[in-house]
Amino acid sequence: MTIAERIERSETRVCITVFPSITNHHDTLFGGKALAIMDEVSFMTATRFCRKRLVTVSTDKIDFTKAIPAGSIVEAVGRVQKVGNTSVKVQVQIFLESMYDDGRELAIQGTFTFVALDDNKKPMPVLQGLDITS
Repeated sequence: MTIAERIERSETRVCITVFPSITNHHDTLFGGKALAIMDEVSFMTATRFCRKRLVTVSTDKIDFTKAIPAGSIVEAVGRVQKVGNTSVKVQVQIFLESMYDDGRELAIQGTFTFVALDDNKKPMPVLQGLDITS
């Protein structure tokens, strides 16, 4: 399998209903909950890509461009953006959908970086042991 094929196969999509229990005092999705969703989806994406033990080491700028009201559906989409020696960078986009109207729009996006760890919890090559073809 090529790296491009691994990237394509690792794309992860998770849909969530925004119930009142995960909103803030403005009745919109709580930012901390959105970040948790993004971290989890990016972790799943990176793990599906390399099948290694991973830890989050950084996040890049997170853009909250659209408030997400209670009673909405959101879809978080994770895609591998860059593969380093010991790291994988994943972009996550959260799309907002009304429950009762067609259409969707980008509401939040950000990038998460993970490092692969060996059994001694030391960084290891993310592609080590994978059957990668040109």
